[in-house]
Amino acid sequence: MTLTVTAAPAVQAVEEQAPPHGRGGLRPLLPLIATVLLVAVPSGDGEAGALAGVPAADLVSGAAVLVCVGVLLFLRRRPLSPAAALVLGLPAVGLALATVTAADPVAALPGFVRYLQIFVLVPAAVLLLVRDASGFRVVAGALVLLAAVQGAAGVHQYVTGTGASYMGETIRAVGTFGPGDVMGMATVVGYGVVAAAAYALRAPAGAPRPLRPWAAVTAALLLVPLTLSFSRGAWIATAAGALAVIALTGLRQAVRALAVLGAAGVVLVGGFGVGSEMISQRLTSITEVTSAPDRSVNDRYTMWAAAAGMWREHPAAGVGLKGFPAHRDGHASIGLSSGSDTAGAGQEFRKQPLLSPHNMYLLVLSEQGLIGFTALVGSWAALLVGGVRRLVLARARGSAAVDCGLAAVGLMTWQTVDFLYADIGGPSTVLTGIVLGLAAWWALAEPEGATDA
Repeated sequence: MTLTVTAAPAVQAVEEQAPPHGRGGLRPLLPLIATVLLVAVPSGDGEAGALAGVPAADLVSGAAVLVCVGVLLFLRRRPLSPAAALVLGLPAVGLALATVTAADPVAALPGFVRYLQIFVLVPAAVLLLVRDASGFRVVAGALVLLAAVQGAAGVHQYVTGTGASYMGETIRAVGTFGPGDVMGMATVVGYGVVAAAAYALRAPAGAPRPLRPWAAVTAALLLVPLTLSFSRGAWIATAAGALAVIALTGLRQAVRALAVLGAAGVVLVGGFGVGSEMISQRLTSITEVTSAPDRSVNDRYTMWAAAAGMWREHPAAGVGLKGFPAHRDGHASIGLSSGSDTAGAGQEFRKQPLLSPHNMYLLVLSEQGLIGFTALVGSWAALLVGGVRRLVLARARGSAAVDCGLAAVGLMTWQTVDFLYADIGGPSTVLTGIVLGLAAWWALAEPEGATDA
């Protein structure tokens, strides 16, 4: 009910956007922009870009939270609205309960901090630091820029045969994330496709005329590295996010956009033959669960069953944060392999252990139980539903910020669908908090926060 009260005046407020260059300019957004762009810096295994094993982007996201605290304390800005505090703060209750009820609360504490960072603190910082539609567009533009850089690196890996190992060839596009995080580049590029598609379909008021065609070209080009990532979950999530953006722009534009996408797909795979045989095999493997699934599909469904078994034994609070690996073998069938093989992209062959079910919903259900699941997934549902409602109202009023709504709803759709096939982990995880924050700004921003520049 609270969302219904705050959304309508917020739509009216965003129609009078002021540029973010007054009273501090882009400075409040710099930690958010740096968080996004520093994801491209290689980290882990002692490489540059990490301090004490913590990726640079995660460190800067912490700085963004501190900046936000400083703004609230010293500039006396209004804190979160009651609705925003409820939606973003509710997951903390389930996280705290899953930590204190874990078999080893000390071992669960790092998981509590990580979840709190990604699902509470960073989204709240984005909501408070992004003060208007122009600020939203700057952060979304940083996501597209990151996607372009990672996508270019991924295409180069495929062309030169320097990517991660896939079906015996080092051709899998993984960008700077390496074979240990094969979903990293696909995630980043998926975000970029959805955000670019939003601005291709609805450019901001007063934007240069070339913006829309360039945004469309960017979205189309990013489909190449997305395809070469051979990531089935990212393909499905990107299709869902793009379709949500297209559907919410209106029937006429939706028909045109779908026709263009169909033509691009024919040219990409049929005309140029970009990995067509491998792509076909990868797509077919999604449905080959009972007949002849590949090992990765078999492992995934085996871990899903194990996660469901953990929840049935601990339905209320789960097995505790970080508890899935310890309980996995007791609930998984003997068909589960010892780990996934990773190699290529500058890394020697190694066996990567299977420490999560690769399904965020089942991971939350197994580790946090029904209480944590309701709190966390309920928060995401509120952001998505609130965002769609505000977008419908914004379109009806002819708001100048409809482009922000399309990007926010598209990105949130991407994230909720991707969580069916992936969970948090790796350097790109911090971007989940950024995306949730952008969705929260669109769905929950107070009118004062939306117009204050």
